[in-house]
Amino acid sequence: MDQNFITEDFLLYSKSAKVLYHNYAKNMPIIDYHSHLPPDQIANDIKYENITQIWLYGDHYKWRLMRAYGINEQYITGNKSDYEKFNAWAETVPYTIRNPSYHWTHLELKNYFGINDRVLNLNSAEIIYNKCNELLQTDDFSVKNLLRKFNVKIVCTTDDPTSNLEYHKKLREEKFEIKVLPTFRPDKGMAVESPKIFNEWVDKLETITNTTIDNYDTYISAIKERHDIFHDIGCRISDHGLEIILAEDYSESEISRIFKKIRAGNRLENNEIVKFKSAMMIEFALMNHGKNWTQMIHIGAMRNNNSRLFRMLGPDSGFDSIGESEIARSLSKFLDNLDNDDRLPKTILFNLNPKDNGLIASMIGNFQDGSIPGKIQFGPAWWFLDTKLGMTNQINALSDMGMLSKFVGMVTDSRSFLSYPRHEYFRRILCNILGEEIDKGELPNDLELIGNIVQDICYNNAKNYFDIDLIWY
Repeated sequence: MDQNFITEDFLLYSKSAKVLYHNYAKNMPIIDYHSHLPPDQIANDIKYENITQIWLYGDHYKWRLMRAYGINEQYITGNKSDYEKFNAWAETVPYTIRNPSYHWTHLELKNYFGINDRVLNLNSAEIIYNKCNELLQTDDFSVKNLLRKFNVKIVCTTDDPTSNLEYHKKLREEKFEIKVLPTFRPDKGMAVESPKIFNEWVDKLETITNTTIDNYDTYISAIKERHDIFHDIGCRISDHGLEIILAEDYSESEISRIFKKIRAGNRLENNEIVKFKSAMMIEFALMNHGKNWTQMIHIGAMRNNNSRLFRMLGPDSGFDSIGESEIARSLSKFLDNLDNDDRLPKTILFNLNPKDNGLIASMIGNFQDGSIPGKIQFGPAWWFLDTKLGMTNQINALSDMGMLSKFVGMVTDSRSFLSYPRHEYFRRILCNILGEEIDKGELPNDLELIGNIVQDICYNNAKNYFDIDLIWY
């Protein structure tokens, strides 16, 4: 047997790092304030038939690596059996070394399935597949129990405003002890590049609000109605995925005219698209401020680059990458426009391009106003950056230019119920950074002080920031 390398002191390289992790970080609860978990599967407390379904379906991180290794698409998203797809991943895994998925894979096998005596490869694949599948049939592996296993207190899903929130209502009615809350994700409400796609979404909004949307005022009123309903079910966060922040000047009459133009099915000019999106981001921010919500803004993803495979497989299939745009001036203008009227909501800024770490870390300091600790947050390392290096760089940039101690911590940003070891991964990296600096004499040898800060970052800061105790089922 090949001993797994994931030991109790994995990624902890100093005495103080081990104390910080094992005594302070390890057992802290989790607030997963940004995920893509399907609420229907939680509400129905499903059990997966096999490890492929819970591990590989929809996981574009793994899909990209399998394609890079040379695996045929039939074994990734195609019609091969689940066992064949698992074997294809097992064949790929040994060659993913230094990619975070190599660590995540073995953390997940250890923490969920107790497999820590072997690494995943073709030789071990059948044994691991069978053991995982056997466990998945037990009640301990229903999705609700998987959340309980990692001491998850809050899960925020990602939901379109036109969602009827059926499964969130079901979970609320049954008083499931883990709060599963929707996140308001209105990206389609400003996706005006395509009149057809945009108008189809507005038609859905008309249906769910039972209103006629024929001008900009009725459009905003319908969105506000959905915003109110999300609030009533426990939502306290909006989320926006943008390649760049837009903050173009506009007038109300211009936006009204632009809305009528696209509602009539006409294609917009580029300057009209920019103005409309700029106006919508202000509208969403004002709604959020009025209800004391947090706005999360994910900046920098260049999506659906491979047009052939996008046509074949659709979005979120592994064809996105890091974009490169100048964001400083527009981001500053967007935040300043809101702050100027004292209507800037709590804001978490996520950057995907690592070159923007310093930009974001310094920008958030411009708009802290003393109203709450860390009102404007530098979001955790995200997507292509939720790696050992990416997390380290984000922690260092925030430490250099702001207050790491008020950071609201990690998220899974995942569609998989097996992703909670990503919080462990982050916590080990955080404790290692601080522990090594204690042992070098760069920080005081006050493990209680620094341990309490670690616990704040792992859980307490997020609990206070999102006013979780005020949300009751």
